[in-house]
Amino acid sequence: MGLFSRNQLTEAKVLDALRTVQEPELGGDLVSRKMIKNVVIKDDGVSFAVELTTPACPLKHEIRTACEDAIEQILGVSREHINVEFTAQVRTHGGILDKAAIPGVSHVIAVSAGKGGVGKSTVAVNLATALAREGARVGLLDADIYGPSIPLMMGTTGQPDAETGPDGQPRMQPLQAHGIKLMSVGFLVDDSQPVIWRGPMVSQLLRQFLYQVDWAPLDYLIIDMPPGTGDVALTLAQSLQNVGLTGAITVTTPQQVAAIDVIKSMEMFRKVNVPLLGIVENMAYFVAPDTGARYDIFGTGAAARLADRLGVPLLGQIPLGMSIRAGGDDGRPAVLSENSDAYADVFQSIAQRVAARVSVLEHI
Repeated sequence: MGLFSRNQLTEAKVLDALRTVQEPELGGDLVSRKMIKNVVIKDDGVSFAVELTTPACPLKHEIRTACEDAIEQILGVSREHINVEFTAQVRTHGGILDKAAIPGVSHVIAVSAGKGGVGKSTVAVNLATALAREGARVGLLDADIYGPSIPLMMGTTGQPDAETGPDGQPRMQPLQAHGIKLMSVGFLVDDSQPVIWRGPMVSQLLRQFLYQVDWAPLDYLIIDMPPGTGDVALTLAQSLQNVGLTGAITVTTPQQVAAIDVIKSMEMFRKVNVPLLGIVENMAYFVAPDTGARYDIFGTGAAARLADRLGVPLLGQIPLGMSIRAGGDDGRPAVLSENSDAYADVFQSIAQRVAARVSVLEHI
């Protein structure tokens, strides 16, 4: 077995070895952060679980390798006899389950845009799908009441069933697609009819979607917000503040006119004390499939300058791609496509950065 025989190896020695492994995002060692669980020494092997701060942690491989290195180098246990599993903390925003929080939902993330037409829903759909691909339990709420697009983009139709909850109140069962729980006004009204409700009715419907839908258990609830910073968007932002909104993402394009609206959108969330997770730049550039030449159709650099000005991360830049558009029309998110112009790796990277950002903000 190496430096220690089976009888000499103890849980205390394993924990001492793992004290040398640092949490790569938050700092501090895994043991001091109480992230090591269920240490088992059996036969000639060691197994334990690492409790992640987020189920979509982008650094699982790095953490696993560091743990294996520590056990092998300090205790002399060969790598094939080391079993590292991952679990995730179940918590609400800030770690506090209060009466306003959505039962069974750990993190609520709003995807917003200062103006329409920048691909906000495309980002919301692919973010949700990418987080699910990372192993998280994800829900997607279409709060764009006047222009619901989630049913089409997720390839789902039908009406949610209603059941009576433990409190005797009716609860809607979300529809599902691609492993994600879904709710949208598009499931409740004829898609050929306009929604002409006034602000108070919209706010009431959103509350029903938040509290009277059987979301639990979820690691992330992604909310596709209505575009702009008008009365409806502001009302929804204020309502979401009460559910312990984890943070907001703003989607923009490289155009200067779109960038100006980003400031308005992000300031709206700041006014209601919602943390800003970062900016996603959509339609960042186009790569010609025949020549490979890059074209900055809508300009370049605006999102990076905005992120620097606002002191938030630029979470990613999504190129223009025909497969992204096709995926939205066909109900199969681009992140599930193997086509090169679907840029699945870009969406996956953005999801990992969002998960990391949530983890860091939660522990500040």
